[in-house]
Amino acid sequence: MWCLPTVRPNVSEMFKCSSSLRRFHSPMLKQATAARFSTTSSSPYLPPLFSVAPMMEWTDNHYRTLARIITKHAWLYTEMIAAQTLIHQQTNLDRFLAFSPQQHPIVLQLGGSNVESLAKAAKLSHPYGYDEINLNCGCPSPKVAGHGCFGVTLMLNPKLVGEAMSAIADNTNVPVTVKCRIGVDDHDSYDELCDFVYKVSTLSPTRHFIVHSRKALLGGISPADNRRIPPLKYEYYYALARDFPDLKFTINGGITSVSKVNAALEKGAHGVMVGRAAYNNP
Repeated sequence: MWCLPTVRPNVSEMFKCSSSLRRFHSPMLKQATAARFSTTSSSPYLPPLFSVAPMMEWTDNHYRTLARIITKHAWLYTEMIAAQTLIHQQTNLDRFLAFSPQQHPIVLQLGGSNVESLAKAAKLSHPYGYDEINLNCGCPSPKVAGHGCFGVTLMLNPKLVGEAMSAIADNTNVPVTVKCRIGVDDHDSYDELCDFVYKVSTLSPTRHFIVHSRKALLGGISPADNRRIPPLKYEYYYALARDFPDLKFTINGGITSVSKVNAALEKGAHGVMVGRAAYNNP
């Protein structure tokens, strides 16, 4: 069972900027940080203590630049980028993948359901030097889950997700992670969630899941309503952390303040991800 270390930093300390923190991006420190989070390192994988969620049309280069001025330690995510977009825009990849080196540590979130396309997208992103690659298995938007057959719909096909994560991992040298919900429509039992996590982690080197602690409703409601109507079930998250001691889990959903972040960490969360609260109140 995962347990808290003797000393765990208070998240509020991570927002303090100093001249020493500005040296974080030196090549030596960057290499040390990459080794710390590498699946090939002799040390166990440690998930980010605090991260800002990927948000379409929000976590773009402009927001990430602002966020990095405020914090040198929080992990940042790109907006979700469809794998097919990168494949079709190979002559214009900078538009979608380029970022300032000061934005490290940064995670690329991919969207898609075609294994070959996801593998190719991961390979195309490799020269840009992202610190991790994440697959979106949690977006409930009808444009994504409905017509695109990816996003949260992927939770209904854990075998496909496992194969996709394995293919992504084969085309990168950084850790691969999954962002998901706790269920979809009537497929919302804890056993079904465990089945998803077990199959994905068994079929791929995925060792870190970011779990939005609500299920998704695909009956035509808006993404905003999907963040409000389904109840939060944090007990599912903490049960996963208990029942899968070899994996790491980041909690997401309904966490809107530093005090709530610290409360989750004190309760045993491996890491905490905050979404719109970090955008609306940087």
